[in-house]
Amino acid sequence: MPDLLLELRSEEIPARMQRKAAGDLRKMVTDGLVEAGLTYEGCQEYWTPRRLTLDVRGLTARSKDVREEKRGPSTKAPEQAIQGFLRSAGLSDISQAHVHTDPKKGDFYVAHIVKQGRGAEEIIAELVPAVIRNFPWPKSMRWGGSSGPKGLRYGKLEGRGGETLRWVRPLQSILCTFGPETEEPAVVDFEVDGIRSGNVTYGHRFHAPDAIIVKRFDDYVAKLEAAKVVLDAERRKQIIAHDAKNLAFANGLELVEDEGLLEEVSGLVEWPVVLMGEFEKDYLEIPAEVIRLTIRANQKCFVVRSAEGGEGALANHFMLTSNIVAKDGGKEIVHGNGKVVRARLSDALYFWKTDQGDLPDLALLKESAEKFGLDLKKPLDQRMARLDHLNVTFHAKLGTQGQRVERIARLAEEIAPVVGADPALARRAALLAKADLTTEVVGEFPELQGAMGRKYALLQGENPSVAAAIEEHYKPQGPSDRVPTDPVSIAVALADKLDTLVGFWAIDEKPTGSKDPFALRRAALGVIRMLVENGVRLPLAQSFVGHATLSRMIQTMNISAPAGWTADLLSFFHDRLKVYLRDQGARHDLIDAVITPDADDLLLVVRRVEALGKLLDAEDGKNLLAGTKRAANILAAEEKKGTRIADAVSPNLLTDPAEVALFEAVNQAEKKAAQAIQNEDFSAAMVALAALREPVDTFFDKVLVNADDLDVRANRLALLARIRAATGQVADFSKIAG
Repeated sequence: MPDLLLELRSEEIPARMQRKAAGDLRKMVTDGLVEAGLTYEGCQEYWTPRRLTLDVRGLTARSKDVREEKRGPSTKAPEQAIQGFLRSAGLSDISQAHVHTDPKKGDFYVAHIVKQGRGAEEIIAELVPAVIRNFPWPKSMRWGGSSGPKGLRYGKLEGRGGETLRWVRPLQSILCTFGPETEEPAVVDFEVDGIRSGNVTYGHRFHAPDAIIVKRFDDYVAKLEAAKVVLDAERRKQIIAHDAKNLAFANGLELVEDEGLLEEVSGLVEWPVVLMGEFEKDYLEIPAEVIRLTIRANQKCFVVRSAEGGEGALANHFMLTSNIVAKDGGKEIVHGNGKVVRARLSDALYFWKTDQGDLPDLALLKESAEKFGLDLKKPLDQRMARLDHLNVTFHAKLGTQGQRVERIARLAEEIAPVVGADPALARRAALLAKADLTTEVVGEFPELQGAMGRKYALLQGENPSVAAAIEEHYKPQGPSDRVPTDPVSIAVALADKLDTLVGFWAIDEKPTGSKDPFALRRAALGVIRMLVENGVRLPLAQSFVGHATLSRMIQTMNISAPAGWTADLLSFFHDRLKVYLRDQGARHDLIDAVITPDADDLLLVVRRVEALGKLLDAEDGKNLLAGTKRAANILAAEEKKGTRIADAVSPNLLTDPAEVALFEAVNQAEKKAAQAIQNEDFSAAMVALAALREPVDTFFDKVLVNADDLDVRANRLALLARIRAATGQVADFSKIAG
């Protein structure tokens, strides 16, 4: 079967757009082929900084004929209706139609229409220009006669804007061939705004700028490789990683791997050549994270560490990826990159040293320092005082960053004893947690907030737990991020996230649908993970209502919190907990069976779910579930009918040995389960309930619940109610599937 080769070659495509653009091209082309009635065996997309390529294998040469019936009007319909039917069906005379009979509606006309299949080349020639004109670039450029005096103009893709072609960068050539492997492929001929398709491409713009005539994909890849173009992005990544590691190893160094940077760099070159640069050792006094980000952000280079230097100790070298094989072995390229790296590291060194010195406006910070109990002899304390003094807004309705820090500090103090932390350390850590936001380094590299605060805290002699909490209070920032384990870190992280959640709920700015601009879902998941994974018991509802500092602030700012906001926030936590537990493999029905609207101790909810799951995995648990559900169904039916149910079980009315045994078993199980629940030993509670399995089964086998004697019937229904109540201590069994 024939294969299709398509290449769209342009000027430089931004690296961040390449992978998605190649995927979009694949989807648009293959969807269009299938919609036109063609099928294919496989399709693979490729991309470089200057081209998007598709290799479509096993494409059918022609679409199938399509036969369809078009129903028309009754044979007795007026002439006007019949003529309309003929026009819509493409018939010239009613004799070309068929007459069908409907038993109810009588005879009516039907047109049997055959749409002839089309050749794949014709379909491709129509499809590809449409794909190019409607391609979903996030940003595009248009050029040509109607694009203005300069010929080129950037803009967001909001339609074609006339007939001028829009592309991410000027489109330079289109290669499109089609045909079987055993024959000479044909050029699929079409034109897009003056660019005619052909069988010609071009290699590396410096090393092989001449035209290259290609036939099919294998030929295309081989000729590009000879012309210094590696088509496969994954292979370019492998080359860069392999050569960088080998070059580092040859110089007694070790590459610091960076998958994100590797992805980006592979999109900047068509023929990767790895070179090594160097900078002065004096710059190594800058923290490793700052060096790495400086070199990464400005020059897209990798850093290396000394093989003897230990984890995190960088060497004064960097790895860069060139797009050419330089005649001088890359000396000038390395020299040029080195000049830029040194200049940027010089700035970083200045930022690092400046952050450790006194601020020039210390006299203005005394009031803020006194308010928070800060020591203006310490650089990080100065930065916190400045954050408060500048009145930096956190949110228009929730006050400044300084006000927020005070709330977090008080809440961290309240939480500290619950998580086993020193309240004084928790408050100190919370007061300094946001201080690095005003440092020079974080101003340059916002992603280092927290990490720089920890370093500055250690430099000024803070307790290690305080320093750790400054960095870790942002964690976890996602489902795969690690959870803080130090008690001080837990206290501050919980306080930070609870303040955010309580604040935005109190001003009624909670997530809606897919929109969550303040990352409140992530904050709630972070609270859940810290509580569950650290085994922390924290009644959330009490935290909401007991957030006195927030309550005072709301009153001061005349914020009217919506009615029932605390219950709504607790429900939000329940929803997030369900997502978390499902991701951990828990059954959704078990979660629903355990969670109640007022369940605010999430750790206990999780333990109940775990214990319930273990019970139901055992045979006794499965049978108990069946018996309990049967009891609940009988009760529900009788309650609906208004049947009398005794308020309590009367032992005098128990006549059958099976119901006597069940009554005694329920008494024991109920008592043992209640005691176990009080001790928060949910496994023991489940074991106690599992003992009901046999007497429940025997009861339903031997005893008729709906006895003729109404008192006996009411008593037996009360016994069933006791079963429901006993199991209800741990879960609502009616919500469990099975």
